[in-house]
Amino acid sequence: MSTPPATASPAIEAKNLFKVFGRNPKAAVERLRAGAARTDVAGTAAVIDAGFTVQQGEIFVIMGLSGSGKSTIIRMLNGLHDATAGSIAIGGEPITGIPAGRLREIRRDRVSMVFQHFALLPHRTVADNVAYSLELRGVGRGERRAKAEEVLAMVGLEGWEDKLPSALSGGMQQRVGIARALAADTEILLMDEAFSALDPLIRREMQEQLLSLQHKLKKTIVFITHDLNEAMFLGDRIAVMRDGRIVQIGTPEDILTDPANDYVEQFVQDVDRARVLTAANVMERPRPVVHIAAGPRTALRQMRDAYMSAVYVTDRDGRLLGVVSDREAVKLVRKGENSIASVISRVPQSVNEDEILMNLFVPSVESPLPLAVVDAEGRLTGVIPRVTLLAALGPGPGATGEISLPLHPLPANEIDAVLAQAPLDRAVSAEDGGIR
Repeated sequence: MSTPPATASPAIEAKNLFKVFGRNPKAAVERLRAGAARTDVAGTAAVIDAGFTVQQGEIFVIMGLSGSGKSTIIRMLNGLHDATAGSIAIGGEPITGIPAGRLREIRRDRVSMVFQHFALLPHRTVADNVAYSLELRGVGRGERRAKAEEVLAMVGLEGWEDKLPSALSGGMQQRVGIARALAADTEILLMDEAFSALDPLIRREMQEQLLSLQHKLKKTIVFITHDLNEAMFLGDRIAVMRDGRIVQIGTPEDILTDPANDYVEQFVQDVDRARVLTAANVMERPRPVVHIAAGPRTALRQMRDAYMSAVYVTDRDGRLLGVVSDREAVKLVRKGENSIASVISRVPQSVNEDEILMNLFVPSVESPLPLAVVDAEGRLTGVIPRVTLLAALGPGPGATGEISLPLHPLPANEIDAVLAQAPLDRAVSAEDGGIR
């Protein structure tokens, strides 16, 4: 997941939002602005001075416990609740304080909603449920049917068009709800606890399907949940709410590694870090590394200084070419060779920067070296020693200690003896790529 550039105009912008239910809500807002506690004002202060922006194409998750105000906010975003104070703009156009007719047009044309309990019409077929918003717009039956079939295929329900909702499982019904929102072809999807009524396995499947759809469609999604693991898995950014207030906004990594206060810190204690943190979050500076123009003596020195049994080799642009072991380098020195190119072996394991830690355990175990991390261009950007991977998941047995490598380094005195008996390598200049 990647956050869209903030330079684009926001899809949604909310400023200083308040929502108070009860008598004289304006007076309650004034008291809250003056510093009164939520419990000290008349009525129910559901949302207090909330502000955020949602960038185009972003999944923005609002999470919090029951009663935190998250569902109230999403209902304010589509005009189901009026804001007591503050403003909301959709694509730069205000939706607070506008005529009801214009609000209905915005809700119909620019914002779709996916509900927790599906909200399907039981007497209509799956296809007719999906095409309902198009019917309200006056779209012809043939065009409606074609659009319904298209989006049902996207969500894996091809062939179910003429069934009634009662014939579908809970997960399938929620897919119909998502298909209905997609058929409306709005730029913004609001999803209020959309998966919380589903069994855990189906819920995970739906989360993965949502990300797959988002990768293709690039919608702007505001997703409401009380489940931190779900928020961390789906969100490009997350707003954490407590007692009506937003207490932190950040990426999943920000919230996990730099909680804003004790409340957020306690909240994230039980999160599955292996599904949130990526290789880029925990990798260390790559070493030992040499340029392909380096000779075997240079490679041996790098290995000796790093107490490692092999060295990574990169090309002029920093792309990872492979590894050279200490034993192969010693053989080259004894032969009087000046190039390591002939003994470069395939990297046992490498991973991309955005790979989550959950997927690194097997590669780490299988790799005799710290796990190499590469960017999209194949450049070596870091390494992950096995001990670092364990430590990133929190304290526990095996989280500290030395790395055990299947390749056993040659004794340092043996390497020193080889180096002392052989002439120096040709110097590798900065212009040639340098020694990294």
